[in-house]
Amino acid sequence: MKIKDNVNCLFQHCIQALGEEHPIRVVNALQTLCALIRGVHQKNKSTSGFDIINMLMGFDKAELCMKNLMESLDSLLCAEGSESLKSLCLKLLLCLVTVTDNISQNTILEYVMINSIFEAILQILSHPPSRREHGYDAVVLLALLVNYRKYESVNPYIVKLSIVDDEATLNGMGLVITQALSEYNRQYKDKEEEHQSGFFSALTNMVGSMFIADAPEKISVQTNEAILLALYEAVHLNRNFITVLAQSHPEMGLVTTPVSPTPTTPVTPLGTTPPSSDVIGPVELPLDADVQTSNLLITFLKYSSIVMQDTKDEHRLHSGKLCLIILTCIAEDQYANAFLHDDNMNFRVNLHRMPMRHRKKAADKNLPCRPLVCAVLDLMVEFIVTHMMKEFPMDLYVRCVQVVHKLLCYQKKCRVRLHYTWRELWSALINLLKFLMSNETVLLAKHNIFTLALMIVNLFNMFITYGDTFLPTPSSYDELYYEIIRMHQSFDNLYSMVLRLSTNAGQWKEAASKVTHALVNIRAIINHFNPKIESYAAVNHISQLSEEQVLEVVRANYDTLTLKLQDGLDQYERYSEQHKEAAFFKELVRSISTNVRRNLAFHTLSQEALLKEFSTIS
Repeated sequence: MKIKDNVNCLFQHCIQALGEEHPIRVVNALQTLCALIRGVHQKNKSTSGFDIINMLMGFDKAELCMKNLMESLDSLLCAEGSESLKSLCLKLLLCLVTVTDNISQNTILEYVMINSIFEAILQILSHPPSRREHGYDAVVLLALLVNYRKYESVNPYIVKLSIVDDEATLNGMGLVITQALSEYNRQYKDKEEEHQSGFFSALTNMVGSMFIADAPEKISVQTNEAILLALYEAVHLNRNFITVLAQSHPEMGLVTTPVSPTPTTPVTPLGTTPPSSDVIGPVELPLDADVQTSNLLITFLKYSSIVMQDTKDEHRLHSGKLCLIILTCIAEDQYANAFLHDDNMNFRVNLHRMPMRHRKKAADKNLPCRPLVCAVLDLMVEFIVTHMMKEFPMDLYVRCVQVVHKLLCYQKKCRVRLHYTWRELWSALINLLKFLMSNETVLLAKHNIFTLALMIVNLFNMFITYGDTFLPTPSSYDELYYEIIRMHQSFDNLYSMVLRLSTNAGQWKEAASKVTHALVNIRAIINHFNPKIESYAAVNHISQLSEEQVLEVVRANYDTLTLKLQDGLDQYERYSEQHKEAAFFKELVRSISTNVRRNLAFHTLSQEALLKEFSTIS
């Protein structure tokens, strides 16, 4: 407090020095500003409680000070000048934005709202050379600025991001995100291969495979929530960004580009510094027939399939939830659905599958080329099958089933007949119902399992009521009935469970009775066909009917089946961030902010390198 005047004076001198023509002075000023902002903040304990703006600049001069600072940063970022200078400007801005844990309590950001640097960020993203150097920092900075008091006031960065329609800028942003997610996927794959070929496999060969199933060791690569947040904000706020998801470019990592020696920089953990090379420059790509084209959506689905495997770790749980929220926004978007279901856009999407005891490891080589929606459904089925555990991630399951429902609503509305192995989805859903029933007591202590049960039953109702408009063939509709009849015990058990709870006067009465009503058509199908199947077996003296014989009975007895028309099966509540997810995003942004602050790598621009670049002051 005693040296406040000196701090103010130094702060102002730094801002003046940003206008100097000698780059070394500008560099020193930028680094001093970073140190001042951080240092003063660290001294600001709640007990001493001084005002940070007053301490740095003095109230009377703050507005002019910040205006000059932001204008200088803006012109440095937009100038043709040195890349190192631009890099330092972005680091200073990131330092300024992340200096408090809760970004919305950082009052200095009011000045960053008034003196916007949005256009400078866009310019970096639309220019390939500057995007390669600074795209990552620019995208993370933008994602954080968008989250400043987003529910309390009009945030100009939200408004501006939602109306960007320049293709080069949106593609640039998409490329930065793709690059960072690909980098994560690649690191994970390398770790996985190293893991399989190393000590572990030698040990299993020795002991036989008896304990590998019980103890799959976790392969951990630090997740990158900052980039996911940027992807979410772009998808959620900007309708035009949806087109970027499907922009094809050759699969990164398969392309060999000439390797130039790169300067060595200290290693920092993933998720903090940008991947260094940008292999997506349009010039250097050999368009080889063997190179599979990829796009942001495929890269994102692969990333999701990795982070959604293990939800016990808090970061991964947050990442998994954010992945599902992004998929929810995509599944509600008319244009996104059009390209997801487009028969002319087929891809092989190699999702990560969790090693599990009761299934073989799938071979990746013979993956079929299919519309992208198949990969989204595969990802949802995979999640459903692999997370039935004591620490039940109810919230993620609900989101997962909602994504499937939204995709079905589109297929029903547009009469899209998707050639997909629906049976896998049906059996996953029935197994999930079985899990809910067998763990009723444990789960009911923490969750209302009837919301999820109702959603699952209504997915079946959707297939029963409208399946003839979107299932690929009449025989797949027959198969649906076959599955329901084959698994009738599970539906009977569910019915007796909800009946029991809806006739008691307990807290679950209303929730359970909704499920009772929803089961009406499934029960009608079971009660109609089971006696017919039994009498067919008796007449023909067969103890065990084959699938073909059961299907024959089903086809012969459709005419006499009566079903009730159920309303609202193809309606859903649209995603809304502010009402439902505000607390989640607040927490997420706090953790990203802490992470960015901790890893802000000023040292990547060592004094030595800078002095080399700007060695002379004339």
